[in-house]
Amino acid sequence: TGASKGIGAAIARTLAAHGAAVAVNYSSSREAAEKVVAGITAAGGKAFAVGGDVTKKADIEAIFAKSKEVLGRLDILVNNAGIYAPTPIGAITEEAFHRHFNLNVLGVLLASQEAVKYFSTEGGVIVNVSSVVAAFCPPGLSVYNATKGAVDSITRTFARELAGRNIRVNSVNPGLIATEGTHAAGFAKPNTEESSALGLIGEPAAIADIVAFLASPDSRWINGQVHYATGDLL
Repeated sequence: TGASKGIGAAIARTLAAHGAAVAVNYSSSREAAEKVVAGITAAGGKAFAVGGDVTKKADIEAIFAKSKEVLGRLDILVNNAGIYAPTPIGAITEEAFHRHFNLNVLGVLLASQEAVKYFSTEGGVIVNVSSVVAAFCPPGLSVYNATKGAVDSITRTFARELAGRNIRVNSVNPGLIATEGTHAAGFAKPNTEESSALGLIGEPAAIADIVAFLASPDSRWINGQVHYATGDLL
């Protein structure tokens, strides 16, 4: 989900490079998603773009149905779609709360619920993209921080709940990554000693490689774990 740019796009490209056929989900920018698909197919991979808002159950159902129609089966779900907006205590509103939790938390719950219906009896893999803020809790981000703490809790809960069905659930918690969003926010600056409080500034491909590992049989003995990927000590 949320694979039209940034970390999501890198994950789509990396999974495709490892042989996965990828459904590239987008919410608003079909053009960006199609660009990701074009890059994958040009490299010899298989992918298609599928629109849909993961905060809406009807959209989720349509996304998964279309993915099965095009790709034939589901083995891996990567819950990457999310929103980040600084919200200091004086700026917290009901709208800000629901906007964050609907996408960052409800989206994970609904997509995971639907994926379980599509995984075969052989099982499947769910990888949630969380954030280092779940542990670091920087100021001015209380609502966003809370959503990522929730994602980590969901990861551990679903891992236990689905273990009997051979479905593994893990999360990847990046530090600062150079994406369109971090550039726009002024965070993606050259690495310095001062920039390492949340880890060094990483590239999306570094996170994508971790996701690919967690999605592969090589990580078959890893379940219910939260993996901090900061490039530095937390």
